[in-house]
Amino acid sequence: MFVERAELGETTSQERRDAAQPNSRVLGRVIQCDGARATLTAFAGGDRAEILGQWAVGRMISINLGTIRTVGLVYRIETPAVSWDDNELYPISVHVELVGEVRDAEGGRPVFDRGITSYPYIGAIAHRIRARDLEAVYDLAGRRGLTIGRLSQDESIAARISIDDTLNRHFAVVGTTGVGKSTAVSLLLRKAIEARPDLRVLILDPHNEFSVAFPEHSIRINTQTLELPFWLFRLEELAEVLYRGREPVPEEIDLLRDLIPLARQGYRNHSAVTVVRRQADAGITADTPVPYRMADVLRLIDERMGMLETKNDRPFYRALRIRIDAAINDPSYRFMFASRLIDDNLHETIGRIFRVPHEGRPITCLDLSVLPSEVVNSVCSVLARLAFDLAVNSHGRLKLLVLCEEAHRYMPADPRLGFAPTRHALSRIAKEGRKYGCYLGVVTQRPGELDPTVLSQCSTVFAMRLANEIDQEIIRSAIADSSASTLSFLSSMGQREAIAFGEGVATTMRMKFEYLEPSLLPGSARQDPGEEPVEDGEIDIHSLVASLRGTAGPASAEPYGLGAPVDPHRQAGDPPPLPPEKRAPQPEERLRRRFGDDDPLRRLYE
Repeated sequence: MFVERAELGETTSQERRDAAQPNSRVLGRVIQCDGARATLTAFAGGDRAEILGQWAVGRMISINLGTIRTVGLVYRIETPAVSWDDNELYPISVHVELVGEVRDAEGGRPVFDRGITSYPYIGAIAHRIRARDLEAVYDLAGRRGLTIGRLSQDESIAARISIDDTLNRHFAVVGTTGVGKSTAVSLLLRKAIEARPDLRVLILDPHNEFSVAFPEHSIRINTQTLELPFWLFRLEELAEVLYRGREPVPEEIDLLRDLIPLARQGYRNHSAVTVVRRQADAGITADTPVPYRMADVLRLIDERMGMLETKNDRPFYRALRIRIDAAINDPSYRFMFASRLIDDNLHETIGRIFRVPHEGRPITCLDLSVLPSEVVNSVCSVLARLAFDLAVNSHGRLKLLVLCEEAHRYMPADPRLGFAPTRHALSRIAKEGRKYGCYLGVVTQRPGELDPTVLSQCSTVFAMRLANEIDQEIIRSAIADSSASTLSFLSSMGQREAIAFGEGVATTMRMKFEYLEPSLLPGSARQDPGEEPVEDGEIDIHSLVASLRGTAGPASAEPYGLGAPVDPHRQAGDPPPLPPEKRAPQPEERLRRRFGDDDPLRRLYE
C-alpha cells in the first residue's frame, strides 16, 4: 500500500507489516487530530473481532508518517452501535493521546523522542505498535538502568528505570492498602543497594515489616537496641518528649532554654554547675549538640526554687522537675536517658544508625512500632536532621537514603497537624538533599494527606492502585509529561502493577513489578521459625501486662538502667546485645555520676 505525500511530492511506503500478515491487521485511520490527541476510525466485528484487543484502553499504537511513527496511547474506545452481531462490521472510534515519535537512526535502530514534530494527517494508517518501537519508547538512552518488572502491554519487554536519577532526585511509592507498596519498595531497595554499594539506607518503619525482608542486608533497631542520647535533641524535640505530644507550657520552655545551656557548659568544663546566676558561653545554646547531665538541670531547678527572687516562678520550676523525673524514670525512654548515654559517644551512635562502616549491612530498619507514640515524631526529627548534616559535612562521600513509610504521618498536608521539626527536617532533605547526597523515599497510601511540597520534590513516582478521587487528583497534578491519560487507570490496576513516571523512566509506563519470594516479602516472618504457634485462647496475660509496663518478664524486671533487658521482639539479623562493659553501671557508679562525690542527695538516695 502506498500513499502520496503531497508536501514532499514523493511516494513513501506506509506499510510496516510482514507481507504474510492478513490485510485485516491494518487497524484504522486518523480522522481527527489536535495538538495533543487524535481520533481514529476502524471496523470491528466478524473476523475482525480478534483485533479488538489491540484497541484496548491503555495500549500503545503506532501512526505511520513515512520515516516517522507517531506513538499514541489509547484512552477511550466507543461505537455508535446499540447492538452487536458477530456477522456484521461496526465502525468504532478510538481516542488516543499523542506521546511522542519514533524514527529510525543509522543502522535502522529505532529512537524515541518525546513531543510531536509532525502531526498525523487525515487518513494516516494506525495499527499495533511494533515490539522494537515499543522497546525504543522505554529506552533509557544510555543511562544506567535496572530491570524492576515487565510492561503491562507486552510482558516480553522489561520495565527499566534509571537508578541514579530515581535516587538522586527522590522518589515516591503511593497506593492504597494491600496493593503491594511494601513489596515494591523492597524490590527497589534490593536493586538500589546492588547497583550502588556505597548507599546507606535508613527505613522509618512504623509496622516492623522491612527487617525480615532484608535478613542479609539490614540490622533492626528498636527501643532495646536504640541509643539516642537526650542531649542530641533540640529544645523543641525534647519538649515533645517531656510533654508527651501535648502543648508545652511557654514559661517552662523558657526555663529550659535558660537551664540547658548552663548544664551543657558545666559538662564541657568538667565542673559541677553550682553558680546559678552565671551566663552560658555565647557559642552554647539549648540546641548545641554538646552532652550534659539531666541531673545538673534538676540541681539547677532545685537551687533556683530556693531563691527568693524566683518565688513567682516556683510552680513552673516544680512542674518542670516533675516532668523531667517522669521521663527519666519511664522504662520506655531508657533509649534516651540510660546513664551510659551521658558520655560523648556521638560517633558510636551515628556510626551504628547510619552504618558507617556498613559491615555488609547497609540498611537500618528503625522499628517505630515499639517506640512510645509520643516520642516517634521527635526521634524521626533527630534522625532526619542528623542524616542531612552528615551528608553535608561528608562533602558528598556519604550517600544516605531516608525512606519514610506512611510518610503522611510525618509530613501532613495540614500544617496544623504533625510535628513541625519533623516536617522541616524531611522537607529540607527533599529540597536540598540531592546536592549533598542525602535522598528521600516517600511511601504513603494517602498522597492527598501528604505535604504537596514534599511530593512535588519527588521526581520519580510509582503510582499503584488508588481508590480515593482526591488521591488520584494529587497524582494527576504531579505528572509533567503528555501521558496524563495513563493515570485514568489508577483505580483499576492489579496487584504489583504501577504507573511509573518522572525523571527515573524514559516515558510514563504502566508496568508490573517482579515477583519476590514469599520469604523476602515485608512482614512475612513475624513469628520466630522455632516458636510454636499459639492456639486460640492461649494468651499469656502476664506477658501482655509486662509489655505495657515496659518490662519483658523476670529477666528484664531489674530497676531502670541496672542491666540490659531481654528484647522480646528480637529477630534474625538484629545486632547482638551490648557486652557487659558497655552496659549501664552499677547503682553506686550511677549515683556518683548523677550527684557527684560530695552531694548530700547521693547519701539520701543511698
